[in-house]
Amino acid sequence: MLDLRYVVDNLEEVRAQLGRRGPQHTAALDEIARLRGERSAGIQARDARIQAQKAESEAMARAPKNTPEFAQKRDELKKLSAEIKELEGKVAEVEAKLTELLLDVPNLPHASVPDGRDESANVVVRTWGQKPNVENPKDHVDVGNKLGILDLEAAARISGARFVLLKGAGARLERALAAFMLDLHTREHGYTEIAPPVLIRGEALRGTGQLPKFEADLFKTQKTEAEKSFDLYLSPTSEVQLTNLHADEILDEASLPRRYTAWTSCFRSEAGAYGKDTRGMIRVHQFQKVELVHITAADASDQALEDLTGHAEKVLQGLGLHYRVVSLCAGDMGFAARKTYDLEVWLPSQNTFREISSCSNCGDFQARRAQIRYRSGKDKPKLAHTLNGSGIAVGRALVAVLENYQQPDGSLIVPEALRPYMGTDRITP
Repeated sequence: MLDLRYVVDNLEEVRAQLGRRGPQHTAALDEIARLRGERSAGIQARDARIQAQKAESEAMARAPKNTPEFAQKRDELKKLSAEIKELEGKVAEVEAKLTELLLDVPNLPHASVPDGRDESANVVVRTWGQKPNVENPKDHVDVGNKLGILDLEAAARISGARFVLLKGAGARLERALAAFMLDLHTREHGYTEIAPPVLIRGEALRGTGQLPKFEADLFKTQKTEAEKSFDLYLSPTSEVQLTNLHADEILDEASLPRRYTAWTSCFRSEAGAYGKDTRGMIRVHQFQKVELVHITAADASDQALEDLTGHAEKVLQGLGLHYRVVSLCAGDMGFAARKTYDLEVWLPSQNTFREISSCSNCGDFQARRAQIRYRSGKDKPKLAHTLNGSGIAVGRALVAVLENYQQPDGSLIVPEALRPYMGTDRITP
């Protein structure tokens, strides 16, 4: 969430920055400024009556009891008390409206973010590796079916469309990918591994920006009469759990940065993706992901984004997959991000790059919502900066391995980095 005072005091600058994302994002600014003025006027009026109440209380204390003067002061105090209560109610109502409006306003893009309204304006920063020489490439569904490790029909019978069932070497390959990523990040990149719950509270989702704006993309549990307080969501990404590890806390600056990783199932309704990538494992309702989260001091987050992106790149390099790093333009960034790099892996069957990881610096946008702060010694607490990225999406990594390592005889070469986890160098039909 943006800082209210900064928005109102720098309204035209904020309007220009949000306009880089698209004109629709500036619509609430005038109403926010109007409500801020109404809130200030209400607070001033309340404070004036509190001062008057204090003066009348002192005057009543001096007045002789059981006199008309004493009764008059008492009546005036009752009137002031009622007015104060009414004004406090109006201020609280305005503050609730302000919060509701601000919760729907996205983060301001960093100055280094390219201008543009959609992915066509994204900028390729660097490319790694070479396109593999795959003869008559088949897509991952055909490769998986030929190997007997992928069964989408069984998944549909069990759960419906957009679910995946892996079996045998396929299930082991998914587990090998996740284990390789976790070992790399914890042993070489200094992350602490977390095994969090995947049912999470709405407050945690508000803290990272999924609520209220993106509720349609979430799966929510259903209350019962016996469990009136059981109101939980299925996690769309463990960014939520890892970032909220320190919600409402003040961290010692000397303990920063905090780096966390987790391998979890993630659940998304894909409400805005009707008709997109309906075949296979690219866009599904349930998927596995290894997530990376950094919590840093404010002056360290720009470099932390470069570090985090490099950590995700090491996964793709370790798997020998051709990829590129893309700086997203202002109009293509996620809601909470101030700067984002996407990692796009090469898929031979599509003859193009597809996103496999998104690494973002959110600045203090999430920390303001979740109240994640830090301080040095007895200094005043400051809002931390939060970053997150896929390190990486396990399902899409599996897709990339199936497509890039397929062989003409229908077998699959196992990337060298995964062989210690798989116990073999090849999967055969």
